[in-house]
Amino acid sequence: MTLTITPSGQSCGARITGVDLAHPLTPETVAEIRAAWLDHHVLSFPDQKMNEDDLERFTGYFGGFGEDPFIRPIPGHDHIIAVKRKADETAPLFAENWHSDWSFQARPPAGTCLFGITIPPVGGNTEFSNQHAALDAMPADLRARVEGLQAIHSARNGYAPTGLYGANDRGRSMDIRSDDEALETQRHPFVRAHPETGRKGLFGCAGYIIGFDGLDDSEGLPLLYELIQWQGREEFRYSHAWEPDMLIMWDNRSLLHRATGGYDGHDRLLHRTTIAAWEG
Repeated sequence: MTLTITPSGQSCGARITGVDLAHPLTPETVAEIRAAWLDHHVLSFPDQKMNEDDLERFTGYFGGFGEDPFIRPIPGHDHIIAVKRKADETAPLFAENWHSDWSFQARPPAGTCLFGITIPPVGGNTEFSNQHAALDAMPADLRARVEGLQAIHSARNGYAPTGLYGANDRGRSMDIRSDDEALETQRHPFVRAHPETGRKGLFGCAGYIIGFDGLDDSEGLPLLYELIQWQGREEFRYSHAWEPDMLIMWDNRSLLHRATGGYDGHDRLLHRTTIAAWEG
């Protein structure tokens, strides 16, 4: 196979053609895809006629499967969750705030794969923000304030029983299971080297970050608000337009992402897997 890699022209992202992900890949092709992934941070593979087994096999090339808490997997596939929304659904949009997947875990996942099955004809872009670029362009005074800070990550605002997807969240087609486990916290450096490339970037943002170690809320929360305005700036973004039978994979270690709406009246279904933390 000969891969064709076409950069998005935005802050990150590339489109990959010349590979059929419904069949096993050679180690050489996997290595080429990994190199492109580390370079562009999010890759899209159009026109892939993949089933659930194909999705799991592809995910396995890049590491073990990460743990997906709070969302029940699809029947028969413990590592696949359905990201879905019905045409008439009125619950708040799932994952519409900037985040890095499961950053509240002790070993957050390296990446995420998402395969488009039912794609609306309008809306539904997934937006990404390059956190290497965000750090590189950060004003010196703001960078001086965040260097060395340990961020406190937690799933409580989303997945605790009192959270956005908790006991009062009704009429949602996704099988989300809130739990008190979401109240737990985990600390990670806010400015950190990418575990695989060594390049420095920002890790996580307001949402899963609920504060900073050593700062009280009167100081930490305004800083978080200031940072999220910076981290999601237009010049750091790539807006991904979906197509049916398209797989994308992104690097949670270097990006933030969020869902967008604009497809009311249309069903939407994607299957998602999580790539475990890189072992080196």
